[in-house]
Amino acid sequence: MTTAVLSIAMLWLQDAATDPAAMPPVTKAHSSALLDMLHNSGPMALTVLVLLLVMSLFSWAVMIAKWRAFNDADTQNKRFVRAFRKSGRLSEIAAVADQFRPSPLVSVFHEITDEYQRQSGGRGTPPNPAALERSAQTASSEALTIMESRMTWLATIAQVAPFVGLFGTVMGIIDAFHGLGTAGAATLRAVAPGISEALITTAAGLVVAVPALMGYNQLTARLREFASRMDDFGRELLNAIENAALTAPQALVNEQRPLDPRDDRRPY
Repeated sequence: MTTAVLSIAMLWLQDAATDPAAMPPVTKAHSSALLDMLHNSGPMALTVLVLLLVMSLFSWAVMIAKWRAFNDADTQNKRFVRAFRKSGRLSEIAAVADQFRPSPLVSVFHEITDEYQRQSGGRGTPPNPAALERSAQTASSEALTIMESRMTWLATIAQVAPFVGLFGTVMGIIDAFHGLGTAGAATLRAVAPGISEALITTAAGLVVAVPALMGYNQLTARLREFASRMDDFGRELLNAIENAALTAPQALVNEQRPLDPRDDRRPY
């Protein structure tokens, strides 16, 4: 196909050299040239361009929606962590945890505390800490699955759009050679429409694919950050539960310890 494009370019140069009037005016605006290419495009090229336009609009809609959702989740994550670290009891933070949605940390918190309630009623040392860890991993996986929705469309568009544009390029080259055969002479007028279709569909495919690929990479990086934060928060919550379980029995023993008869202090 590259050889074919070079051949057509040589024909264009030869025709322009022999016919200076065939050269486009230098002062012609770029937008007018683009409109002319669109006007000269055939049904196949227009179909490809419309398909690429739909893919571009959908990819931008997904990227904007995901970026806003991730920003909201990040803001609520920070607020929830601050509230969690300031609170002294799990029951207090559980009562207000739903106020911090759509933070994915809320799902991790509820999953771990629910498992803790099932094991020991929310008091004492959990008999099966491994189950709490599995609950945290399950909650993190479910939250990430929800956040990853429609992300595969970005990857698909980034990979498919160049091939859709290439299809339009191939059809434009075929149309250009068909024009050569119909005209019976190697002139610029015969191949210009096909070249226009080939160039505009190729450029459109790249314009659609590049933003989709960049958006997918950026959003994927943010998803990895959310996954790390959920893992860190799960470990922090498990540590808080274990520390509370260890300190509670000691405080109870101190309260119930009998009074030493040798102690001069007496209750009033």
